[in-house]
Amino acid sequence: MSTNLEERIAQWEKMTREAPDDMSWFSLGGAYREAGRLEDADKALAKSIELNAGMSRAYQLRAQVLIQLGHEAQAAEVLTIGYVKAAERGDVMPQRAMESLLVKLGQPVPKVIKAAAAAPAIDPNDPNAIIDKRSGRPGTRLPDAPMRGPLGKYILANYSQQTWREWIGQGTKVINELRLDFSRPDHQKVYEQQMLEWLGITMEDVEREMGA
Repeated sequence: MSTNLEERIAQWEKMTREAPDDMSWFSLGGAYREAGRLEDADKALAKSIELNAGMSRAYQLRAQVLIQLGHEAQAAEVLTIGYVKAAERGDVMPQRAMESLLVKLGQPVPKVIKAAAAAPAIDPNDPNAIIDKRSGRPGTRLPDAPMRGPLGKYILANYSQQTWREWIGQGTKVINELRLDFSRPDHQKVYEQQMLEWLGITMEDVEREMGA
């Protein structure tokens, strides 16, 4: 195991002790999995789901860990619940990934009844209004991209000011708890990964939509 990975695990362990939330447990679970500590990864991801039952990616990652451990029946249970949660939240990428895993396991994909297409209340003539990708609710559009490049454009196109303010609060917590130094590229990467996970996207999603 690399020194960098050991440091990341130590950082996330510290954060789950001092300021535990769904994201810190999720990140710790991902780091444990990367280090091959699958039993620990399963426990951390289960804790993440316990704290946030709607965190689709935690179901997906936990199921992948359980499959690696040979616990396919339990993985199928996690995937079935996670698939429904993802469908309810509109988390398309995790939903598709969990569907693929269920098919590979020879398990049925849950039937999801979509609610009648009652669009959230939003004035189509209001240039400042947006349906937020994370919450699914109407919000106020950001005035400018919060950063350069495709990721900044993606955030501008998909997230509201309300959600972005929430992330700034969470991001400040991540910086303080992990003592991130933005002069270090590896610390910048940790921050960006946390932001992507909190927003519920991957860079592949960004590149696909923005044509990067």
